[in-house]
Amino acid sequence: MSTPPYARIVADIKRRVADGRLRPGERVPSTRQLARDWDVALATATKALAVLAREGVVVAEPRVGTVVAERAATPRKGQPARGDERVRERIVRAAIEIADAEGLAELTMRRVADRLGMATMSLYRHVGGKDELLLFMVDAALDEFPLPRERPDGWRTVLETSARVLWAAHREHPWMPGVTSLHRPLPSTALLRHSEWMMSALAGTRLDATAKMHVNILTYSYVLAIAANIEQERQARAATGITDEEWMQAQQGRLQQISESGDSPAFAAFLHELGDFDLDLDRLFEFGLGRLLDGLARLID
Repeated sequence: MSTPPYARIVADIKRRVADGRLRPGERVPSTRQLARDWDVALATATKALAVLAREGVVVAEPRVGTVVAERAATPRKGQPARGDERVRERIVRAAIEIADAEGLAELTMRRVADRLGMATMSLYRHVGGKDELLLFMVDAALDEFPLPRERPDGWRTVLETSARVLWAAHREHPWMPGVTSLHRPLPSTALLRHSEWMMSALAGTRLDATAKMHVNILTYSYVLAIAANIEQERQARAATGITDEEWMQAQQGRLQQISESGDSPAFAAFLHELGDFDLDLDRLFEFGLGRLLDGLARLID
């Protein structure tokens, strides 16, 4: 006996799910598309999708269509399904790739969905919205630059290590300063690990709780302040089409006029002494970090 047409459609979609051509959360062909592809009646295509839904292979999503269902085992209470975790990881990674390449301004849920070949609404099954996506992105980006397993001795070494790890992460992902705010800090698990390190190191000092919080915020905001310039320069280059070196060259005439006007003799003497200067953010970061820690030493030790 030959296999009914609807059963052949069911078997084909199952194979595509099994070999990864159709992933959890991705749309499966509509009844009309199946009817065209398989040259069958709409009723046959509808029956095929009904069988797949009954077997738990697909699920209907309002305003989205029929998508591949999660097939993972039931998670423990409060834990996401492993299938959900895998899909969420793909979503977060795609979002980071977009933000790394084009900046936060170009990051939208639609862009992420298009990059993954998913329906935009299906993303909301795995992330609550863009704010939650940004939180996951920060955690994932910081997880690429873990703190050492063993916390070093001494508050200064702890703060210095934490700052350098944060700088490396923000250097690699320059969109990050645009996500965080001192007034509205992110409830980030990865950032909390840095705070835990700092508070553990400061626990034996003479600082009160407010001063400890100020040290924590000051260290992190120092990283943000310098790292923000990386994204700002990228945006400026995209808007103007010129590099920072080309922009500075264009300002030379104006700076020359100021230095020769006689109104700023100290600044003119400084420019003469300075000569050629190349702004290196890594060098600036190290210079400032040392001075910041020197100043905190007067307060803490």
